[in-house]
Amino acid sequence: MPLPHGRSSPDAQDLGFDPAELRARYRAERDRRIRPEGNGQYERAAGRFGYYDEDPYTEAPSDRDPLCDRVEVVVVGGGFGGLLAGARLRRAGVESIRVIEKGGDFGGTWYWNRYPGIHCDIESYIYLPLLEEVGYVPKWKYAPGEEIRQHARAVGRVFGLYRDAVFQTQVTELRWNEAESEWLVSTDRGDRIRARYVVTASGTLSEAKLPGIPGIETFAGHTFHTSRWDYGYTGGSAEGNLHGLAGKRVALIGTGATAIQCVPHLAAGAAELYVFQRTPSSVDVRANRPTDPAWAASLTPGWQRRRRDNFLALVTGDRTEQDLVDDGWTSSARLHQKLIPSDSHREGHPELSAEENERAYELADFQKMNEIRARVDAVVTDPRTAEKLKPWYRYMCKRPTFSDSYLQTFNLPHVTLVDTADQHGVERITESGVVVGGTTYEVDCIIFGTGFRVGLSGITSGRLPVYGRDGVALTDTWREGPRTLHGFYSHGFPNLFQLGPLQNASSVNYVHILDEQATHVAEVVAAARARRARYVDPSAGAQAAWVATIREKAADLYAFQAECTPGYYNNEGRPRKRSESYGDGPVAFHALLRDWRANGGLSEVLVDAEGDDRP
Repeated sequence: MPLPHGRSSPDAQDLGFDPAELRARYRAERDRRIRPEGNGQYERAAGRFGYYDEDPYTEAPSDRDPLCDRVEVVVVGGGFGGLLAGARLRRAGVESIRVIEKGGDFGGTWYWNRYPGIHCDIESYIYLPLLEEVGYVPKWKYAPGEEIRQHARAVGRVFGLYRDAVFQTQVTELRWNEAESEWLVSTDRGDRIRARYVVTASGTLSEAKLPGIPGIETFAGHTFHTSRWDYGYTGGSAEGNLHGLAGKRVALIGTGATAIQCVPHLAAGAAELYVFQRTPSSVDVRANRPTDPAWAASLTPGWQRRRRDNFLALVTGDRTEQDLVDDGWTSSARLHQKLIPSDSHREGHPELSAEENERAYELADFQKMNEIRARVDAVVTDPRTAEKLKPWYRYMCKRPTFSDSYLQTFNLPHVTLVDTADQHGVERITESGVVVGGTTYEVDCIIFGTGFRVGLSGITSGRLPVYGRDGVALTDTWREGPRTLHGFYSHGFPNLFQLGPLQNASSVNYVHILDEQATHVAEVVAAARARRARYVDPSAGAQAAWVATIREKAADLYAFQAECTPGYYNNEGRPRKRSESYGDGPVAFHALLRDWRANGGLSEVLVDAEGDDRP
């Protein structure tokens, strides 16, 4: 925000609000919600709760003989990361590609999440990958989940990835065979597949979590997690019409991005709906609309990349002449620096000191959140309910949400918002209901909209053991922290590529990030094949230099996140001391990779047939 002429710091009268009062309110609201156990408040959807992880969309896998064959590339995961890896490798000339996927089809998070109202919150024209290659233009500015899932399947068909794919199968171990220069890939179906290269793309939204509420297992009614929506119970489809809830009392626990979309449909179907909220989301205008046929017909080759790059530049602080996407993300781009640090964001107003820049940023943040809270007052008729729905925290403390129907739902007489902040969440669950503040809310069904263990893949959590050269476990080499080159590969684990945010770069449009990563992996594999390299393995020196770069450039967001209300952005109120993301941001990182590939960087990872004598 520009400062008043001749003044270094505007006061409350200039602003129309008191920053000191807002800071105090934010801290008080944060403290109401912090729990000492942090992420320990959640349960995995495994073990005694394993039934929450079962697949409701595909019949139980039929018996098949274990696979004991050889392919050139195994891709672990069939979401957009795995599909992009397969597509880019196919374009690079690799024919033998096997995608191994836990679900019954391609789609990843869009296979599992089919709850009513599900849409992407990133514009479809930049979120859905490979649109030009597939020959498709989405039907809506913000695509519904089923359209996205069908597009994932189309990518699989266009690039021939169904041919060797195996579904309803989970990789259980990766083990390097030095003598053969290949990986042995073991699965829960008894497969022992040999592969020259392995690409892991198992995602960071793949493991549902449940709240560790006492008595959760005693409830006698019906329960399920939103990522495994039970349409057999609710009736209807992702478009709504949940006729199976007629006459039923329903509880939804959680008010994040999923709740924002499914609450209106639950309210339309249920006789009574109780929404249990620890922290309200910030809810801005969505304004979804159908794709204009004339606009779609006017698109010229390269349109998606231009639009996607324009969005990334805007949300990372670059100055552009035109905003091609023009939505809630780009209009609030100034505030994204707390999620996506970059050189451009750090520049801020160059005429101001670092302290003045931070002050200007904070004031812009206050103003945006005041607008969000004012919208609640304008939409929700009951003042007490409206007050509970107001988010009292900085804009990027939680992922922003967008809806034109969520807030309106709380004006319905049969919808009750139950605020649990003073109890730090739901107190307990009984055979017949949910208890908060000593009051039992009798319900027939409890739906858990409690999200995922964000940022964890099978490799980083240790659930997918990886053994490299000399049988060394990857988790052992990472005891002092991750050690990679560019986030993709680790010394001593040849021909293993990891897609994900670790020591890489990120953005709110994560599919764009995955496409840049898949393109890089395909380029490296193509170079290894062309040069007949024995394998791809970063030198110890190159890896150490990259880890040092990550440490040097890491953005210090600890103070900001420590002030935030607890959530997955700040590790449930326990922000990590050290960032593992590239501090100059995704635009700079993607440029760095292109320069590295073009100017001799491949010598740091390609090992010839004589072995590895590099430092």
